[in-house]
Amino acid sequence: MTERTERVVVVGAAVLSDGRLLAARRSAPAELAGRWELPGGKVEPGETPERALVRELREELGVEALPVARVPGEWPLKSPYVLCVWTARLLPDSPAPKPLQDHDELRWLTPDELWDVEWLDQDVAAVMEVARGAWGSGMAGG
Repeated sequence: MTERTERVVVVGAAVLSDGRLLAARRSAPAELAGRWELPGGKVEPGETPERALVRELREELGVEALPVARVPGEWPLKSPYVLCVWTARLLPDSPAPKPLQDHDELRWLTPDELWDVEWLDQDVAAVMEVARGAWGSGMAGG
């Protein structure tokens, strides 16, 4: 039997509200601290990516969210991880997002402010694809 390395999916959430995208600044680990990302995390064994997204947003930001649509593409991270992104929206009764875990600041960015933050290298292509889909088609009202 040959052993194969399974890829591990990391879900990222493009949380859109009022034509803005939510960005989260990393506080840990040290090599990523101060850079910005789409919030999210690893899919656990037996968990769907959509469920992982809901769980990760609850743990990291204290919000209740609904995954809306998968953003086309996937982006390699450090092996064996791969980033897949979904657009998501906060549920009407959700509290406002707060940086609870691995983040020290959150920012809602308009299309004009999207590149005012220093995104993690691996998130740049995903953010570009989100912007193309969300604002290019007018989905986010921007």
